Amino acid sequence: MAIKIRKQDALNYHQQGQPGKIEVVPTKSLGSQIDLALAYSPGVAEPCMEIASNKDDVYKYTSKGNLVGVISNGTAVLGLGNIGPDASKPVMEGKGVLFKKFAGIDVFDIEINEEDPDKFISIVQSLEPTFGGINLEDIKAPESFQIENELREKMNIPVMHDDQHGTAIISGAALLNALELIGKKIDEISIVVNGAGAAAISCTKIYCTLGARKENIVMCDSKGVIRKDRESLDASKAEFATDKDLNTLSDAIKGADFFLGLSIEDIMTPDDLMAMAENPVVFALANPNPEIAYDVAMGTRKDIIMATGRSDHPNQVNNVLGFPYIFRGALDVRATTINEEMKLAAVKAIANLAKEAVPEMVNKAYGNSKIQFGADYLIPKPLDPRLITTISPAVAKAAIESGVAGLNINNWDQYHIDLQKRIGIDERLMTRVINRAKKNPKRIVLAEAHELKILKAAQVIQDEKIGKPILLGRKDVIQSLIEEHNLELPDCQIIDSYDENDRIHRYAETLYEKRKRKGLSLYEAVKLMRDRNYFGCMMVEKGEADAFISGLSKDYPKTILPALRVIGTEEEMKKVAGMYIITNKKGTFFFSDTTVNVDPSPEELVEIIAMTSRGVRFFDMEPRIAVLSYSNFGSTSGYVPSKTQEAVRLVKQKYPELKIDGDIQANVALNTKIQKENYPFSELAEEGANTLIFPDLASGNIAYKLLMEIGGAEAIGPVLLGMKKPVHILQLGSSVRDIINMAAIAVVDAQEVEEKEE
Repeated sequence: MAIKIRKQDALNYHQQGQPGKIEVVPTKSLGSQIDLALAYSPGVAEPCMEIASNKDDVYKYTSKGNLVGVISNGTAVLGLGNIGPDASKPVMEGKGVLFKKFAGIDVFDIEINEEDPDKFISIVQSLEPTFGGINLEDIKAPESFQIENELREKMNIPVMHDDQHGTAIISGAALLNALELIGKKIDEISIVVNGAGAAAISCTKIYCTLGARKENIVMCDSKGVIRKDRESLDASKAEFATDKDLNTLSDAIKGADFFLGLSIEDIMTPDDLMAMAENPVVFALANPNPEIAYDVAMGTRKDIIMATGRSDHPNQVNNVLGFPYIFRGALDVRATTINEEMKLAAVKAIANLAKEAVPEMVNKAYGNSKIQFGADYLIPKPLDPRLITTISPAVAKAAIESGVAGLNINNWDQYHIDLQKRIGIDERLMTRVINRAKKNPKRIVLAEAHELKILKAAQVIQDEKIGKPILLGRKDVIQSLIEEHNLELPDCQIIDSYDENDRIHRYAETLYEKRKRKGLSLYEAVKLMRDRNYFGCMMVEKGEADAFISGLSKDYPKTILPALRVIGTEEEMKKVAGMYIITNKKGTFFFSDTTVNVDPSPEELVEIIAMTSRGVRFFDMEPRIAVLSYSNFGSTSGYVPSKTQEAVRLVKQKYPELKIDGDIQANVALNTKIQKENYPFSELAEEGANTLIFPDLASGNIAYKLLMEIGGAEAIGPVLLGMKKPVHILQLGSSVRDIINMAAIAVVDAQEVEEKEE
């Protein structure tokens, strides 16, 4: 099922805080007068003069080499049509966000108020000094063909209209693999294309480049089959006009091997599908609903291979598989164009990647341990971290070999590493977790359903199928909030613990048995069970829910204590710990313990390190652990250095496989240059630490909060480690997104508990 987007949610997303989705962030220090003098006058004159003497130095002294212009006139926006340049700006900003997220490319979006193609061309051409590449977007056909062709001829930087070529490249890769599976040759198949816009024309052209024969292609538009005897055909349609005696889609599709749809929903009938050849390939790419519904198509024929544009079906033809990585490769060799060789290199790289063994992190992200090349996996998944290191080098090599590159790459292994650093290979950590959660949603008790943030999060959790929220709280208050804020939560179970006398007494008996020798009476157990934190935790303990989340409106200790009393720690653990995931442009780091243990002993630090290392692996990363201090390897004596040194010694004895070192200062742990120069013996000298163990609660808590507030880092957590069953505690003031992230972590946590029990 497609994600349900509510109008107000979408408007709030774009409006709240700083309007829009992008901002300009300086890459150099601006903290002093000398910094300002270097950044602007008089220091800026020096690079200006260098560029004036050698034009190519613009790549050396400015951001041009990593800057793409996303440019539109708003004449063919998504499924919205000609809504104009102003209304297209949110889409262009969104495209910029994807460039940055997936390939580390910076973007200026430019919306031009001009529909005359010649004038539009002139405007864009004049922008060449600014950009390393131009991504044309949402420009209607046939003007888009003229605009792209002329700009490619007139400009010496890569220009690509992604609406045309992105879909063509991805679907071309999918087609090659589909034909390989069914044993058909591209030069022999009959092709029917329904739709004659920019994307359909470009797809058909690339299929011809891959070997398809024009005489085997029939193209249809809203008037039917495009025939040579039709009057007033524009040049783009005329190229694929047929002289066959066919008039309708139903006429054309009889006996066809391959159907490509880039048109409207439900235009193809089951009878049309039945009329196709044996082992038909159907790419129904209309959005949001395909030319024939996936379930209908799969129910009509068992021998079909199908792709759509939707994420909830196999083989999603998604342009994000292409454009970020194509531009990345083109920019990195300063290509003067994106030519056919580069596009074909991308097609083949994508097709070949689908045949390779799928990494475990991708399997986990999609909740399927059996993803492998076949009818349901023709092209890689969008969250596959290998895309950038597969497609970008292929495009860069093609640019070099075809003579359009301004730079050569001599060390491809280093380029591979540089690509990973561009975005951080772990950039999509929470996206992977959320996708994994969706594959097997679990029941999540939300103990503070009287809070609007919790209900808004529950709405997203329900709509996106991340989990199955159980709302704990006063029913009248919850229902009132739902109605007041137009939420739709009819499938969410609402439980008021004060109305659950039978359950309270049953739960109290269990708690009493657990703690009767720790001073708890049955009367006190009944009283405690009226507390939502005790009640919710007992739901999980009894198997009536799979995970528990609370803490938005209560102090952390008051929330964690019921969980420890009701559920308890893992059998091999005496402690629990709180781990924060801190992300910024330098990567993803894990901080522990930040929320629970005030002054752990060396032996307790060993437990915290063991729990944290497992927690890091939960997120498909390998821990590189620094045990922090104010000292470096004994450079200063004191209680903290001694404690951390002893903890590291004990860990190396008990867990020799862990990459760990300490005592070590935080900056040194992260800075490999300092370590190589001063402490080359450190186990962290080559790659640096990604997991930081703090010597006490104060230092860990202070560190992550400072990073959040003044360091510009995003924090996810705290992830509670060491519990027997999934319990996670929110921080006071958590945002709706924080709650959703925690819910996804809780669901995946519950999935792993279930797998262990099986």
